[in-house]
Amino acid sequence: MQDTTHDKAEAQRRLWKEIDDVRFGMLGTPASGDHFQPMTAFAEPEDNALWFFTSDDNDLIQALGDGQDKAMFIVQAKDQDYQACIGGRLTEDKDRSRIERYWNPMVAAWFPRGKDDPSLTLLRFDLIDAETWASKGGVRFAWEIAKANLTGDTPDVGRQQHITLA
Repeated sequence: MQDTTHDKAEAQRRLWKEIDDVRFGMLGTPASGDHFQPMTAFAEPEDNALWFFTSDDNDLIQALGDGQDKAMFIVQAKDQDYQACIGGRLTEDKDRSRIERYWNPMVAAWFPRGKDDPSLTLLRFDLIDAETWASKGGVRFAWEIAKANLTGDTPDVGRQQHITLA
């Protein structure tokens, strides 16, 4: 019998590790019909939250104004052996302490008027759940594909998992 508590903890640990390693993903509000957009995530696993810098005229802020707070953040590992689609709730937050904490030269490039730019705002993304795919890379992946083509079986290239976070 599998230890599902350990599996869940390991799955959550891996999710946060991948978010921290990659830092970039695609954020969007599916119900709004707008396209997802690339964003840099600042992770706070202890609060189960991600933070994003944006301007107050961004489509995501507009969607929030229209009552669309359900959002998704899509992450793909640098070596492409891990993908996650994370669901949660998005809120606008002008938390000054987080602006100070996460401000860096990359953020500053988008806000030339600095931390006091009147259009500067933050999005807080409270994670609810995630669907993750962890694949086996390298020789193992190639072997599974070749074997599947020879036998007609589906390749065993990794694991899909649903994680409840909230």
